[in-house]
Amino acid sequence: MSNNPNGNINLSISETGVATITFYHPAQNSLPAALLDELTDKIIQAGEDEQTRVILLKSQGDRTFCAGASFDELLQIKDDQAGALFFSGFARVINACRKSPKIIIARLQGKAVGGGVGLAAAADYCLATESAAIKLSELAIGIGPFVISPAVIRKIGLPAFSELTIRASDFQTAQWAKEKGLYNEVYANISEMDEELEALAQKLASYHPEALSGLKQILWEGTDDWDELLNERAAISGKLVLSPFTQQALKGFLNGKR
Repeated sequence: MSNNPNGNINLSISETGVATITFYHPAQNSLPAALLDELTDKIIQAGEDEQTRVILLKSQGDRTFCAGASFDELLQIKDDQAGALFFSGFARVINACRKSPKIIIARLQGKAVGGGVGLAAAADYCLATESAAIKLSELAIGIGPFVISPAVIRKIGLPAFSELTIRASDFQTAQWAKEKGLYNEVYANISEMDEELEALAQKLASYHPEALSGLKQILWEGTDDWDELLNERAAISGKLVLSPFTQQALKGFLNGKR
């Protein structure tokens, strides 16, 4: 599974109704357009499956949860439409999480950057390790976290989002992310986190499905305009990524400065 150079997404549903979605990409679990589309499809599929009681979102490996957008793919964007289309991939993933009738728990074993922070914010509950530092590096490469910002602000508030965005070159610790509300629980290591994750998933899977679905609706109240809003934000990022500043910054990051 982890040897695929193009990355992959895997969905499995246990007998107890725990649907596990696992994504992988050799470049620090970054997400090119094809994987974003597949991730959206798997989230929708898991949510629509009658057997599913709760969804776990995780990535492979023990270092990086998700490095965000694929920089290689960003450099291939040549016009506004292609740019908007790429960033709308993150919009679709966030909206799939938002509209899923099932509670989604994210498992962060390591660092989350850019869109990876957006994935964590799109989940309903997050377990992380002490290694799961976060960074919104978009300003440093000439764009901004426009698509994911509604999800991140919803979780951590505007002051913390401002700090995370303006300090674009700095990682914030997992404890910082917990204090601000992005993470719900932080563990010393992966094994401790996974033990608690399994217990929590099984407990949730035993609860009344309609009660969980009702809770999900309450958790996402006031976000009905996000289909339109996130696509508008994707168009902004799509234009900025074409700028000479951003193209040069992306090349610099790919040459070892990331």
